[in-house]
Amino acid sequence: MSKVEQTIDVDVPLRNAYDQWTQFEDFPRFMEGVEDVRQIDDRHCHWRTSVAGVRQEFDTEIVDQLPDQHIAWRTTGGDVRQKGVVSFQPLDEGHTRVRLTMDVEPDGMAQKAAEAMGMLDRQIKADLKRFKGFIEHRADATGGWRGRIRPEDADTGSGAPMGSPDKGPDTMREPPGPVATPEQARRARRTRPWRLPSENEPGTR
Repeated sequence: MSKVEQTIDVDVPLRNAYDQWTQFEDFPRFMEGVEDVRQIDDRHCHWRTSVAGVRQEFDTEIVDQLPDQHIAWRTTGGDVRQKGVVSFQPLDEGHTRVRLTMDVEPDGMAQKAAEAMGMLDRQIKADLKRFKGFIEHRADATGGWRGRIRPEDADTGSGAPMGSPDKGPDTMREPPGPVATPEQARRARRTRPWRLPSENEPGTR
């Protein structure tokens, strides 16, 4: 597998950035090539993507999720093999650093794989910029899930996620709130226009 990592600073509080990232069915609104994400339950999603004319479907499982700190996942079936973690670091009360790291197993020969990884790196960078524009324009997240998912809760036999923190005490910054179902989360969403930040805008990298 090959590793891809990108970081961006967003001008919203930590909780807002984290809560928005838990709304997986909103990902098509700022992730290029993601056509649909269907959340099956708290841990599992089904994805449909189309990149460079290639359509793919795959399933993912959340293997470690700690509110306001990180979400780690892996694919469990379908056309894509990857695992990764997104982490959140408060810079101050109104700014948050988002770091996305992925291990991806590309298809094809080495040259094509290298080209694919370069394309993926650029795509992740652009997706994070769109996420920045989306959440900064809204200011508030479209929803939020504050539950805890532990590595030992993951399906047996699938291995550990790249970048997953070591198991330790079950600590949270605050108790989990009420668990919203995917249908409740969908009803709470509202579509609003937003703009893509420019290359020269502070906080992008």
